[in-house]
Amino acid sequence: MKLKITAGPFVFDAVLETEKAPQTCKAFIERLPFEGQIVHVRWSGEGVWVPLGDYNFGVGYENHTSHPAPGHIILYPGGISETEILLAYGGVDFSSKMGQLAGNHFITITSNHENLSVLGNKTLWEGAQQIRFELA
Repeated sequence: MKLKITAGPFVFDAVLETEKAPQTCKAFIERLPFEGQIVHVRWSGEGVWVPLGDYNFGVGYENHTSHPAPGHIILYPGGISETEILLAYGGVDFSSKMGQLAGNHFITITSNHENLSVLGNKTLWEGAQQIRFELA
């Protein structure tokens, strides 16, 4: 299933990883279109995240990783840290003030990879950016 992601001034095509993370994808699809703000990560490296507090997607761990590749989007379903969606634009070692975390890799960006680091740096130096996920 294909998605359109608008983040700041950039548009990315993406696919849902429905075979690897079926429950996470199902829960996310039910909430589309999904909007929020990305801010730069604090501990994890080159990534931006959507802080979601105690928002509950009703999923556990599946296809989880602490090291998403650039263009991978993961959902941390909550637990020892707040719920969040993280988009890696470079090297990421997914962590919080509580320590190492793992999130469900459920979306992969398939276009405009050259704009990922531009988006990351824009968010770092200019502040929060709007993000919108919708079906393509």
